[in-house]
Amino acid sequence: MANIKSAEKRIRTTNKKTVLNRSRKSEIKTYIRKFDVAIDDGNLDEARELLKIIDKKLKKASHKNVIHKNAASRKVSVLTKRLNKKINEAV
Repeated sequence: MANIKSAEKRIRTTNKKTVLNRSRKSEIKTYIRKFDVAIDDGNLDEARELLKIIDKKLKKASHKNVIHKNAASRKVSVLTKRLNKKINEAV
């Protein structure tokens, strides 16, 4: 345990940010799972709406340094490709 007052404060601050970052990552993962279910069920309209939400949440998370900017872009790209592939199969 830290003895210095500023180090104790840093520990408290880090713990608060860790909890917040975990909840943000968990929320994104939940939306991605819902997106996967919508794609598997063939519900393309719902998948489109979820993709918009996921894109917004990932960009916000990358802006706040929860995840890396390129990782967020990569995830959006992969999900968009999956959606487009499913749309083309339906046509």
